[in-house]
Amino acid sequence: MSKGLKIALIVLGVLVFLAFIVGGWVVGEYNKAVSMDEQVKAQWAQVENQLKRRYDLIPNLVETVKGYAKHEKELFENIANARTKYFQAQTVKDKIQASTQLEGVLSRLLVLRETYPELKANENFLKLQDSLEGTENRISVERKRYNESVQGLNTYRRTVFGRFFSAIAGVGEAAYYDIPEAEKEAPKVKF
Repeated sequence: MSKGLKIALIVLGVLVFLAFIVGGWVVGEYNKAVSMDEQVKAQWAQVENQLKRRYDLIPNLVETVKGYAKHEKELFENIANARTKYFQAQTVKDKIQASTQLEGVLSRLLVLRETYPELKANENFLKLQDSLEGTENRISVERKRYNESVQGLNTYRRTVFGRFFSAIAGVGEAAYYDIPEAEKEAPKVKF
């Protein structure tokens, strides 16, 4: 074997080796973008599971409170409207907006117990309130996990190579589950 052929084979071997390394890196980064996108979707599914639980509890809570607070018609209508908006929402962003609207209305509903002492003693109301509070805590945890996944994906998308591989994989920017400024303050309930 001639010296030139040996050098050509070594160069070819090095190029093949580098091609495998670069190819493996490309596949790994592509898979990372897809994996992060799927993680965000999975976390959103967990948020939706808890939101569904909340929306299943609300009609029972409302019916229990209605018996005590007959003049709170506007509050009950707002709850029904927020619930309807959530189930009609088509995008994650719309669902987040409908959910945060409901959170404000729910806090007003739970403040009613201060106005109606007999409601505070009602066993059904107390059980439903405990269930709803537990659900709200779960939603908070899942919302945090979802936002962490969104942060990871969006950060990756902003990196030099992440932007490229996200575009190739068709992975777009994910929406955070933020609470609007207006709803960060405690609700003011007036009777």
